[in-house]
Parts: sequence; structure tokens; C-alpha cells
Amino acid sequence: MKHITCIDDLRALHKRRVPKAFFDYCDRGSYAEETLRANREDMQAIKFRQRILVDVSKRDTSTTILGETSTMPLVLAPVGLLGMQHGDGEIHACRAAQAAGIPFTQSTMSICSIEDIAASVEKPFWFQLYVMKDRGFIKALIERAIAAKCSALVLTVDLQVIGQRHQDIKNGMTVPPEWSLSKLIDFATKPAWVSGVLQGKRRTFGNLAGHLKVSDDITSLSTWINSQFDTSLNWNDIDWIRSIWPGKLVLKGILDVEDAELAAKTGAQAIVVSNHGGRQLDGAPSSIEVLPEIVDAVGDRMEIMFDGGIRSGQDVMRALALGAKSCMIGRAYAYGLGAGGQAGVAKAIDIIQKELLTTMGLCGVNRIEEIDDHIIAV
Repeated sequence: MKHITCIDDLRALHKRRVPKAFFDYCDRGSYAEETLRANREDMQAIKFRQRILVDVSKRDTSTTILGETSTMPLVLAPVGLLGMQHGDGEIHACRAAQAAGIPFTQSTMSICSIEDIAASVEKPFWFQLYVMKDRGFIKALIERAIAAKCSALVLTVDLQVIGQRHQDIKNGMTVPPEWSLSKLIDFATKPAWVSGVLQGKRRTFGNLAGHLKVSDDITSLSTWINSQFDTSLNWNDIDWIRSIWPGKLVLKGILDVEDAELAAKTGAQAIVVSNHGGRQLDGAPSSIEVLPEIVDAVGDRMEIMFDGGIRSGQDVMRALALGAKSCMIGRAYAYGLGAGGQAGVAKAIDIIQKELLTTMGLCGVNRIEEIDDHIIAV
């Protein structure tokens, strides 16, 4: 890892080490990928004011996220199938996050189960929830998160209808993988990945295994999952979730001011401004484009988190300058996981923190709370 200098280096290594289907699952977006590209292009268009001769000898990235101390304004976002990027990937990512002093969010569609992670780490983690038609199963899932002492529930609200990811269809992306000659050849060139995944605790969706009648039949399980995302999900369902979940609630997937206003009335502690990493509505605005107006509308009533296109500490600085309290990264740490397991995730976090510290210094800023739109070049 000593020659890795940036997140793009981790991405290149991830691409070499992980089978194409799983790399593309992490890397690509929906349809023509317009929104995926916009997340990066709009972020990079934001320029900083370089400031000089300011005492920046006491720079500190520490902050609070949902009232808890964090070493930096960064959260590892929920990413599905981490255990197919690296064996026991969710456990390794959570350990790296906790060692760095930042939150980790487990996906409903993870390979390791809630209980697998809870038994393998020392501190609470966050759990991300997709609401499905089988509300009895969802209630049980929330109760499992409570039993595991998860410290926040992140409700993803932008996946009622699933955007088509062309590359997943072309790759025949399934969990566990469906075998074909091309996949066998691809896997044969990645023996370390194969060994790691085979040694992992699971190779299917851990939060579903053993809790559904179809869970032992992979074909039936896949059919069940595809049929279960609930198109009837609405604002009233948040009240039902809050009647079960006693802790901190985050709504992830807000991209519109009107929706942000409604979210502020739910009692949730935070929202995540996000377009699902360009994997849902193609042609939607970038997350960074809509962030300022959402902050203006509800930033005094709830904590605003940001997700979408973060690949560097400079990007974190940009989002904070436009009003976010903290940022989530998904692809950036998944690249690290595929590149080098727990050490790769730790490297991704370290890269972003060091870049943030440097950018703060060159913009004349010492503390996270000092970052605002005055550091942006007009």
C-alpha cells in the first residue's frame, strides 16, 4: 500500500484484483450514467480560495456526527455485497472504520449478517434499512439491529423502483455468482480473491439467510428480493418504523427541497443528500448541485449529510463548504476493500483525511466548524 497515493490508485488495483462483475457492480451507474458523471464533474467544478500567511499549525479534522465524536466528518456509507469484493468484507470495513474513529454503515443487502459483524467488532455500528413488502421480516430486521446495539438506523428512501444498471445485466451479476466459461476464466486469474471469498463466513445475503423460507434456494431468494422492494412506501411508513426503532434515524436519498421539508417533519435526526451514487434516476441533478438549497431549507432543523462523488479530502471540503455537516463515501472505500481488504479501507480513509488536512491548511482553516462558503472561489 505504500505506493498508493490516491483513491484512483485503489480503484485501479481493485479492478485488477476483483472479478469484473463485482468491480462493475461497485463502479458503474444506471442507464446512460449521466448522473454518475455529473456527481464528479459538478464536484470538480467547485474551486477553492487559496489563502496565505495564516497560522494553520493547529489543524484538526475532529467533529461530531449525530452527537458522537468522530475523528473526521466522514462515514462509510452502506454498500451492498461488500463480502463479494473481499471475503468478510463488511467485517473488515467496519473494523477499519472503527480503528479510524468514524462510523460504518452496514447495508441490508450485505453478505455478512448483522450478527456476524456485531460478534466481530467492539463498538456499535450503523445499520441501513430497505423497506420491503414483507413488513414482518422488516420488523424482525429492525429488532435484530436493536439487539446488535446499532447506534443509528439509516433508512434508504430512493429505491422503491430500481434503476437499471446495464453493466450488471451484461455481466450476469448474481450472488452467489452464476457460473459461465467467461466467469471461470476471470476467477481463475484472481486466486487471492477466490481464496478470500471461499474462506469468508458467507457467500449469499447474510441478513436474509435463515430468516426466509426461500433462503436456502438461491434462485428463489433472488426472485424474492427483486419482488420485494415496495413501491407503496410513503411518508406514513416512517412513523411505523419510528414506532419500532428507538434510536437515531437518518433518511438517505433526499434530492429535492420539498422532500427535505417533509423529512424535517418526521422526527428524523438527519438526512443524507444523495442520488444513490448515480445508480437510480439517471438525469437527476448531482448531489452537490442541490446541497446548498437543501441546507438553506432545513439545515437549522436537522443534521445534513452528503453523499455522491466523494473521492478525496478536497471533495469533503467542498461539501462542508456548501453546508454539509459530514460526508458519506461508498465507492472510495469499496475500491480500497477490493484492493487490499481491511488495510485497503484504512488506506482510503487515511488518504481522505490527509488530503482534507492539507486542503484546510492551504485555505487557511484550522477547524471543521470554520469551513463555510467563504473558502469557495467565486
